[in-house]
Amino acid sequence: MAPRKNFRNQAKKEVKPAAVVNKNGVKVEASVAASGGGFSGTKIFTWFMVLALLGVWSSVAVVWFDLVDYDNVIAERAKEFRFNFSEVLQGKLSAYDADGDGDFDVEDAKVLLDEKEIKVPAPKMERLKKGLKERPVSVLLREAKEDYAVKEPDAAPTPDDDAAVPLPPISDDFIPDDSRDEATHPYEDENNAIDTKGELVEKAQPQQTVEESKQYNNQPGSYNNQPGSPETKETVQLRYNAEAESVPEPEADVEPEVESVPEPEADVEPEVESVPELEAEFVPELKAKKKKPKLLNKFEKTIKTEIDAAEKLRKKGKVEEAVRAFETLVLQYPQSPRCRYGKALAEDGLAEKMLSNDMLQKAIGTYKEASELPNATPDLIKATLKKRAERQQFLGRMRGALATLEKLVQIFPEDMALKNDLGVAHLLIGDNNSAKRVYEEVLATAPSDGFAKVHYGFILKSENKIAESIPFLRDGLESGDPGTDDGRFYFHLGDALQRMGDDSAYKWYERGHQRGHFASVWQRSLYNVDGLKAQPWWTPKDTGYMDLVKTLERNWRIIRDEAQSVMDKTTGLFVPEEENLREKGEWGQFTLWQQGKKAGESCRSVPKTCGLLERYPEATGCKRGQIKFSVMQPGTHVWPHTGPTNCRLRMHLGLVIPKTGCKIRCTNDTRAWEEGKVLIFDDSFEHEVWQDADSYRLIFIVDVWHPELTQYQRQTLSPI
Repeated sequence: MAPRKNFRNQAKKEVKPAAVVNKNGVKVEASVAASGGGFSGTKIFTWFMVLALLGVWSSVAVVWFDLVDYDNVIAERAKEFRFNFSEVLQGKLSAYDADGDGDFDVEDAKVLLDEKEIKVPAPKMERLKKGLKERPVSVLLREAKEDYAVKEPDAAPTPDDDAAVPLPPISDDFIPDDSRDEATHPYEDENNAIDTKGELVEKAQPQQTVEESKQYNNQPGSYNNQPGSPETKETVQLRYNAEAESVPEPEADVEPEVESVPEPEADVEPEVESVPELEAEFVPELKAKKKKPKLLNKFEKTIKTEIDAAEKLRKKGKVEEAVRAFETLVLQYPQSPRCRYGKALAEDGLAEKMLSNDMLQKAIGTYKEASELPNATPDLIKATLKKRAERQQFLGRMRGALATLEKLVQIFPEDMALKNDLGVAHLLIGDNNSAKRVYEEVLATAPSDGFAKVHYGFILKSENKIAESIPFLRDGLESGDPGTDDGRFYFHLGDALQRMGDDSAYKWYERGHQRGHFASVWQRSLYNVDGLKAQPWWTPKDTGYMDLVKTLERNWRIIRDEAQSVMDKTTGLFVPEEENLREKGEWGQFTLWQQGKKAGESCRSVPKTCGLLERYPEATGCKRGQIKFSVMQPGTHVWPHTGPTNCRLRMHLGLVIPKTGCKIRCTNDTRAWEEGKVLIFDDSFEHEVWQDADSYRLIFIVDVWHPELTQYQRQTLSPI
């Protein structure tokens, strides 16, 4: 011990003289430090500051130039956990949501760092920054990881364990509480068509407005009937969309651009109601959280990894592989409703890809199988049967869809949205009485249901109960409920008000125009092709159909004589107008061509007239129009109305015209017919007719394609 102690003492003694004794007069230790042999306190502090500043500027650069994709980083970290870690983390970070979008992201970080300006109330900003200092993101990240640690792979979930389990992304378009949130059918905006028999058509449809994809028929009071049109019939035209190109719904404050059209008088301009702005602080709180459907039963949670793997293939568009994967799961777990539902979804996607009705029919069968398996969750049963009903309607199997919806209502009698869908199904097959009973039941339980109100009002108006229909249509539209923002309801409300002599009709037409349903207040057709020239009155030169007009005017006496010969017969060839467009009087029609198809028996009665028209395909091939004689007796008044489409123009050839008392108004321009002369107007604009003469008025009506439609469009547009 003594030698070691002496050694330490000796070393200490040697150090002191070395620091002060040098023949050059310089301290040895100081010289060594200066040459890099050690660090003084000043140098250590300098290097510390350099490193600190480098770190600070690196952090600033990462945030300022968005060098790090934080969303992907969080997603990758979340993959390490069996539970949906990103949702858990967002739940903890939502307290620092600065821009009001409901979550915490890079934009929120920039706001908190004062690197991005956003209107956030000062008190809230102070709370956010204070909270961020007290509990930084790293702390929340660590706490979330600790709170939701990974369980052992073979540990089965407990029966009550339904928190934070990530639901498979199979129901993007399914919301259990309301089936009407989607504005359009998932496949309605597709470029390939399917006819009334469900046969897929390979030719693509021309681009049309949203309303173009709806079904249409000629039954009086039908839900599919174009409002206010005396001759309207369209086959069921449903379309696939391989690229999911949907037509966006115009915003309420955006007015579509249209050709110059006479505007209504100032006294009918509506007052556009404004919605007060909400402060950013309260916007996230007002966002309704949609309940996520629970599609997995207790057993299926234990095989969730396998289900997710198959589902991932489907979501990536690998539908063939997804079908095989789900088929394997169904063989392995035949009593799993979720596996069979996944198989149905995959088959549905494959049907879309293959344009195969057979595959779609197979998916419809698989949906049914999934709904009937034991231990299926209520949400899965609802989702499965709703998908089945949608696809049945898609294929034109309306009665099958009705049966599926009736089963849904039996299982979920308290779900008013399902009852509303059932009412629509009744309307689609023309059963207005059953639909009326359904909506009466809904309104008895939920008297403020806007969807039920507009449909109930629609039915009342179809029964000619004009005054009774108005409050239901008006209240339903004012509710703003999903499914009420439909051009047909604006149309019918305005039409009902007009018939009651109420000028507020034009306020509702204006609102419909602002909502994007009508091209203008005057032009209110619903089955339109965008971009066509829009004007109420046309000249023969405007149309480009000069040869047809000259033929009609040169041969008007021949046409008149054949029409009168038919009128003299007692065979009842002139059919009364049955679309409830007359306020009073008698109005008969004798049709030669309908939807581009020749009425052979009728043409045999007027062979010369039909012979004259055979060489004009713009008329005889117009699938959205008619060629017919029209006779109107004295004392007749036709309500203001519009035709169904902007794809046609209407020619009126005067045959027997009384000297006074007969006139037609289109928009705010009123004209009269002349014998042997052709009037041309666009009947998609509001028009009205008076016959106050002392004898009948006879004209020849010839509809022609709008001249700006291409040949391809004329071939592929659906008939009306």
